[in-house]
Amino acid sequence: MNKQTQTEHQVLALAGLFQAAYLVEQVAKTGQVSEEHLRTSIESLLDQNPASVEAVYGNKLSNLRLGLQEVKFLTDGKSRTGSSPDVIRYALSLLHLEGQLRKNPQTLDAIGKGIENANRQLQHFASTHENVVANLAGLYQDTISKFRYRIHVTGTAQHLQNNQNANKIRALLLAGIRSAMLWRQVGGRRWQLMFSRRRLNRAATQLLGQMS
Repeated sequence: MNKQTQTEHQVLALAGLFQAAYLVEQVAKTGQVSEEHLRTSIESLLDQNPASVEAVYGNKLSNLRLGLQEVKFLTDGKSRTGSSPDVIRYALSLLHLEGQLRKNPQTLDAIGKGIENANRQLQHFASTHENVVANLAGLYQDTISKFRYRIHVTGTAQHLQNNQNANKIRALLLAGIRSAMLWRQVGGRRWQLMFSRRRLNRAATQLLGQMS
């Protein structure tokens, strides 16, 4: 990847957030999720000291294709396709939860220790193995789920009641919060989603163009 501008860094983090939200919707409604997409989200959580924004997502733009498309849809101001209301709701809810987490250093520390524990599992399992995903899901339940503000995930009952799907959803929500934190760290602010849409759209379009 070439050297990115600050706006491109913001768009990459936003793409990571929206991709996690999109995958939550997929699991909740279809019970299916691409192993490759799941890996990108899970591994974005596990690298606690990335060398760059790009490194968070495996140093491959194509890992964020789904998320970049969602950001483009969200910011173009005219498209009626793309992000569903649920994906947008999940993404905005994750931004809100990140704000709460930032004010709670004790919970933030607990999450950091939990992720270190999940990293130790990588000696024995792949990042998307059900044991690793279950560990991260339990970490979400023990920390973020304790906040007063909760995300209500909607979908098909048979998929939501499946334990492995529920674990994937919780792990993906935790990954979404990680991207929300990254978005803030690179200067992203919620007001930009309304007032800087053209700039964000242009950067998302350019990044997508680099893949074609």
